[in-house]
Amino acid sequence: MGFSSGSSAQAVLLLLLLLWLTARELRVCRSDSQVGCPDADREALLSFKAGLRDPENRLSSWRGGDCCRWSGVACDVRTGAVTGIRLFDGSTPSNSSGSWNLSGKLSPALIRLKSLEHLDLSLSNFQNTPIPEFIGSMSRMRYLNLSRSGFAGSIPPQLGNLSSLQYLDLSSGFDPLAVDRFEWVSGLSSLKHLAMDGVDLSTAGSGWMQVINKLPSLVELHLSGCALPSIPHQLLPSPNLTSLAVIDLSSNNLNSTIPNWVANLTSLMYADFSSCSLHGPIPMELSELPHLSYLSLALNNNLTADCSKLLDGRWENIEIFDLSSNRLYGNLPASTGNITTLKELHLFDNNVEGGVPSSIGKLCNLKFLDLAGNNLSLPLPESLETSNICASRRPLPNLEYLRLSNNEIPGLLPEWVGDLPKLKELSLGYNSIGGPIPASLGRLSLLTDMGLQGNALNGSVPSTIGQLQRLNILDISSNNLSGNISEAHFSKLRELKILLMSYNSLVVSVSSTWVPPFQVRRLEMGSCHLGPRFPPWLRTQKALKYLDFSNASISDRIPPWFWDLSSNLSLLNMSFNRITGQLQSPMNIESFADIDLSSNLLSGRLPLPSNDVALLDLSNNRFSGPIPQNIGKLLPSLVFLLLSDNHIVGSIPTSIGQMQYLQVLRLSRNNLTGGIPLSLQECSLLKALDLEFNNLSGTIPPTLGGLKQLQTLHLANNKLVGGIPAFLRNCSSLETLDLGHNRLSGGIPAWIGCSLPVLRILRLRSNRFSEPIPPELSNVSSLQVLDLAQNNLGGPVPRSFGNLRSMVASRTMNRYLLYGWYRGRYYGESLLVHTKRQQLQYTKTLSLVTSIDLSGNKLTGDFPEQLLRLSGLIVLDLSGNNMSGTIPEQIAGMRSLSSLDLSSNSFSGIIPPGLTALTFISYLNLSNNNFSGRIPAGGQLGTMASAFDGNPYLCGAPLPESCPEVDVPEKTPTQGNRESADAGDDDKWFYLTVASGFAAGLLGPFAVLSVKRSWAAAYFTVVDWVADNIADAKDAILVPKPAARRRRAARGRNRRRT
Repeated sequence: MGFSSGSSAQAVLLLLLLLWLTARELRVCRSDSQVGCPDADREALLSFKAGLRDPENRLSSWRGGDCCRWSGVACDVRTGAVTGIRLFDGSTPSNSSGSWNLSGKLSPALIRLKSLEHLDLSLSNFQNTPIPEFIGSMSRMRYLNLSRSGFAGSIPPQLGNLSSLQYLDLSSGFDPLAVDRFEWVSGLSSLKHLAMDGVDLSTAGSGWMQVINKLPSLVELHLSGCALPSIPHQLLPSPNLTSLAVIDLSSNNLNSTIPNWVANLTSLMYADFSSCSLHGPIPMELSELPHLSYLSLALNNNLTADCSKLLDGRWENIEIFDLSSNRLYGNLPASTGNITTLKELHLFDNNVEGGVPSSIGKLCNLKFLDLAGNNLSLPLPESLETSNICASRRPLPNLEYLRLSNNEIPGLLPEWVGDLPKLKELSLGYNSIGGPIPASLGRLSLLTDMGLQGNALNGSVPSTIGQLQRLNILDISSNNLSGNISEAHFSKLRELKILLMSYNSLVVSVSSTWVPPFQVRRLEMGSCHLGPRFPPWLRTQKALKYLDFSNASISDRIPPWFWDLSSNLSLLNMSFNRITGQLQSPMNIESFADIDLSSNLLSGRLPLPSNDVALLDLSNNRFSGPIPQNIGKLLPSLVFLLLSDNHIVGSIPTSIGQMQYLQVLRLSRNNLTGGIPLSLQECSLLKALDLEFNNLSGTIPPTLGGLKQLQTLHLANNKLVGGIPAFLRNCSSLETLDLGHNRLSGGIPAWIGCSLPVLRILRLRSNRFSEPIPPELSNVSSLQVLDLAQNNLGGPVPRSFGNLRSMVASRTMNRYLLYGWYRGRYYGESLLVHTKRQQLQYTKTLSLVTSIDLSGNKLTGDFPEQLLRLSGLIVLDLSGNNMSGTIPEQIAGMRSLSSLDLSSNSFSGIIPPGLTALTFISYLNLSNNNFSGRIPAGGQLGTMASAFDGNPYLCGAPLPESCPEVDVPEKTPTQGNRESADAGDDDKWFYLTVASGFAAGLLGPFAVLSVKRSWAAAYFTVVDWVADNIADAKDAILVPKPAARRRRAARGRNRRRT
């Protein structure tokens, strides 16, 4: 029935009543019985047997004269008539289906058993045959159990004729058993036990509970996992379930609040409404139910309650209280310690705050306390309260499981934790607990599981841990522990199966002849100091399945004996060491294992494992030679293949197309040649393809467009030619498209802006693309890095670029760009971003980067004012183009700019004072333009002298040339613009005056020079000299002396170029 050991007195009485009823119904004839079974009953049983297939001979005793002596047959002691058939003897089936192999067809001969009251065919296998309708005519039936017997189809409504039936179990396992109409259940007026777990009741209608309400004798109701459509809030005309003690409606999608009538079930002892999609407040009236000992509302996700009030309720007999995975809030009240009957309290995965109250120590009967996955933020109490009720006068004398992981608990680990005499599991992982591990934990003699991972524990590990003889799991990973680990730490850990010590600064210092007392299945010592020699004691671990020695300071070869040990490994991780030499080929490893030997000094040809594996990472080593051409045939189950940063040569094998489960293929930074194989289209689950930094040639195959799940594509730094194939538009999940540093040509396709809606990174730099930039690129609302530098793109910057929504506001939430997933492994996106005239590698913070790089093209037009809307843009590079005009003063609104490069264009006018408002700017380059006037003072500009080189008409700090004194007073931007315009008018009038006379002297001899070419060179040399002297005279009149000198120097450089 699901009662816990130690239920209330009422639960015990109910259990005894049902056991007595079952024993009464199953009286089996004794050997000294005076009456044998009637011939008619014997013949009926033989006919029933004839319709069955019994490969296990469970009915082998069914022969001879007296059927009352047959196994599983019960008879009336007075008349000898058959009263019961029970084919299930209580033993567990040995096959994987969980049922006996008894099958066949139920014979209607059972009808001839006129006295049959008890029929139990549970755990048989009738292979999806329907329940026979004739069972509904067996009017004396009191007990019917057809549960998990392989029946399928609709339950016949004729069962509703069994008015004497008290026990009905039709629970289904994996068989499609259903009810078309539910009304027939109301005919079972004597029913006390109804179980239909797993039966499809989705068509029962909204009145199914009203039908149940017509069963006044009902004691137990089990309808778990029945796809019930809803649950009524009221039972009309009134609740009639006064005897109901057990109700299990778990795993239904009721999508409702908790019904009011539940609190009126005064006989209720056991209630399970877990996984029912319930929402709303938990009624406090439930705490008033006098016999309630088991309540589970777990896994509803949206039930709410204030813990400080809910646990302050009456809860007179509650023993099991499970509210896991909901939305409980508030603090645990001190009154929790008054619920003295409590044996299990499950509040996992809620929003409980505060801390664990010290009054919890008064719960003498508490065995299980689970507060994991909450928001507890106070330290554990230094001491616990005790109760006089507890026989031992110690706090929590019966606690076996303490789970407080995944909270925010700070402070130290108190000493009382080591004084819990019956503790079996201590789970405190992923908190903020600091200080040392108390030596008192070594007194927990019954402890089997210790989880202290993911905290801030420091100091050394106490050797008393080695006294825990029953310990199976020891996890102290991801802390700040240091010091030596010696043989004493493991001296009595004979039962240890899982040892996790990774991500600490521990030094494993044991004798070279040490033989551990344990045989572990999982051993993780990553980031511990094990080297420099390969640990010889590992040779003794014959049961090992998972091994992590990553970053363990090993500078040695892998010994030959290891490959005998590795044959059972499902995980081998020795990455980030300095392991040398060549690997055994084939590597002896378990099927479907994960192998990570990356970032070592391994050399030789690429080895392959002896069996098909799921993950192979040999990246960042010194392997050479080609990839075996048959790799796809040998390893068809690979999910991750990572061979980057080696010296691999040759072509990419076409057999990789046979890896139908492949999610990540990374072959970058090798010396691969040839084309990209067409067969990659067969890897339909591929999410990350990284082939950059090789010598691949040919065109991008259009077959890549068949990779519908592809999220990141890196083909940069190869020798690819042609255009971007239109078939790539089918890769609608693509977030990164990096084709930089190739020989691609043609126009940038406009469909990128329409067909790749989630694109984040578009990097096409250093190719041969031409034509204008398509304005459709601005349709990609997620675009945050746009790099089209070093191409032959022309025309203006599209005005639509002001609509790049991911750059409009600064990005504050970092999201790791991770693609593919398998057993905790993934492909982490990485990108080279050109900024500040250098390349920076971004990985973990890439999602925060916003950049537009259009440098090194042939772009024209004014400064693109539409970009001024991109206040979240960090990097803007328009250098090396043919752009002109002025910089708008509104550039001050681009508050996130860290790098701005406008060099080598033809921009002119003053430098807007608004640039000084860019407080985050650390790189500015305005060199080689035609800017003039005073450099604005303030901000970062005063420290960037080189940013203004090649602008001969600029003056003021940080340049050595000072501006005229008349310019010293600060001017508003409007005044500065007006004076700049006045200066421009002076220039115009000066040149107009001189030009009128100069033109007369120039045009006269021009006709002669056009005929006499030999005079032309000498003549124009003189003209250049005259023009320069006129300009010098103008500078002397109108321009400050320092700026005039710089202009003359610039003209001298121009003459030398010509």
